Amino acid sequence: MLPDTGDKPPVIVMAHGFGAIRAAGLPAFARRFVAEGYAVYLFDYRNFGDSEGMPRHWVSPRRHLADWAAAVRHVRTLSSVDTARIVLWGTSFSGGHVIETAANDHGIHAVIAQVPHVSGVASLCQVPARVTLRLAFAALLDQGGRLFGRPHYSRIVGHPGDTAALTSAGCREGYARLLPAGARWENKVLSRIFLEIPLYSPVRSARRVKAPTLIVAGRRDTVTPAAAAWRAATRIPDCEFHLMDGNHFELHLENEAVCLQNIALQLAFLKKHLDVNWRDQAVATRHGRADAIHENG
Repeated sequence: MLPDTGDKPPVIVMAHGFGAIRAAGLPAFARRFVAEGYAVYLFDYRNFGDSEGMPRHWVSPRRHLADWAAAVRHVRTLSSVDTARIVLWGTSFSGGHVIETAANDHGIHAVIAQVPHVSGVASLCQVPARVTLRLAFAALLDQGGRLFGRPHYSRIVGHPGDTAALTSAGCREGYARLLPAGARWENKVLSRIFLEIPLYSPVRSARRVKAPTLIVAGRRDTVTPAAAAWRAATRIPDCEFHLMDGNHFELHLENEAVCLQNIALQLAFLKKHLDVNWRDQAVATRHGRADAIHENG
């Protein structure tokens, strides 16, 4: 998605969180960024949404991080954007991915991590012990089944007490509100992920992030706790942290007041760190050309 600036704009690379597709709530953010003059590269992970790959519904930090690295490599080949000013934007699970990616790629210009997963242990503590045990058993079934081509799936989101990845109060309703009508999304994920989540903690890489970073957390978030996000923020050398009065999903929903505040914070951060004069210069250039054409007419 390109803005109508007449110049090479900075570009924001975006992808969604746990088991989600890019159509689930992210176009609203992308439209706001484009309206402010930024280009957006919004992608689905392989095995999800509009991307290819089998088996479907495979969430894996290792594979996701490889997809982020591939997306950044691709964006750096584009002639229509300013490849020296690449911003990573992630939310929930991908909020951790952008921290991890920036820690390994010091050519990234800035990072925005919204309600990020930064600690496997912290996220696991949000899940009741009985549900954790059932998910672990499902993961073992999947690991055994993959040897015989019979993968085992679990639900991504459910009601409290369900055997699903996200089961805290409001998760089912919040996730559903993200999905547009007719979305190609299924409430299922390969269960092997539940053996990986406890081991995936991007906070361990936070000190290696060189890019200016914005972390936005929700005070009432019961999926990725704000306290863990704060700990990550304190380790990133150049980081702004904002705690907003919302839950995990309200910060994604453009019809919620807290989401509009969240977007405003993010736009202010981008303006601060992306040489705000570039857009004004592009506008002035277009006006100057128009004036010249008028005079020569």
